[in-house]
Amino acid sequence: MATIEENREMWDKEWDDRGEVWSEAWGGVEAEWFGTILPRIHGCFPSPTILEIAPGRGRWTQFLKDHCEQLVLIDLSETCIRACEERFRATTHLRYFVNDGKSLDMIPDRSIDFVFSFDSLVHSDADIIEAYLAELSKKLKSGGLGFIHHSNIGSYRDEATGAFPDGFENPHWRGENMTARLFAEFCERLGLQCITQEIVNWHGDILNDCFSLFTRPTSAHDARPHQPFINPRFMQEVARIAHLHQLYTAPLAQTSLTEETMNAER
Repeated sequence: MATIEENREMWDKEWDDRGEVWSEAWGGVEAEWFGTILPRIHGCFPSPTILEIAPGRGRWTQFLKDHCEQLVLIDLSETCIRACEERFRATTHLRYFVNDGKSLDMIPDRSIDFVFSFDSLVHSDADIIEAYLAELSKKLKSGGLGFIHHSNIGSYRDEATGAFPDGFENPHWRGENMTARLFAEFCERLGLQCITQEIVNWHGDILNDCFSLFTRPTSAHDARPHQPFINPRFMQEVARIAHLHQLYTAPLAQTSLTEETMNAER
């Protein structure tokens, strides 16, 4: 099980590449942001105050900071927060906090317009996701939005025994008891509204991950049922993005190289 202590131990280690290796399938961090993430959340921008949970070394922070007046970073790893402080030391509208992996006591109530977490809380179990949603039900403004990438691997467990099928593997260290359905149930119980859920096959064939978009409704009349979208072709999308990235960045890189060569010859 992906506990808080296990996550802290994992992410407190030194990273050689700011986590950019995890974007290689897309062709790089920019390709993943502009090809996969931004198309799904562009309607949430601009957002005056953004909260990013578990930013790691700032892989997505570098883009989020351009869409807000204030960006708050919270991570259970002090090492990650210190690395972000150093990386973005010239950016003045960022605030940094180390938390206990589930609480947001340092955030004023009704102060957040958009909360974001991607490729981080997938390693968290259901109790951690539930705790964060309970906090966000207080921290989000009315009509505030959230986009959280979380595990769905628990949907493969037998409901009676809690066991996975024989030979079932969890190679990407997903929270083993978390599901898309649980996320939606947590939202409903905590006064949030789950708008959209996209269940995807992250780096494999099984539907192990989910992107959930949710809101703190402006009134009870905003509540409406939602239908999760099953996307078993997510990795085909990733492959297309990588191909397009190669097609369109290679000529630019060649042009840059040619200019450097010409300048050197002058």
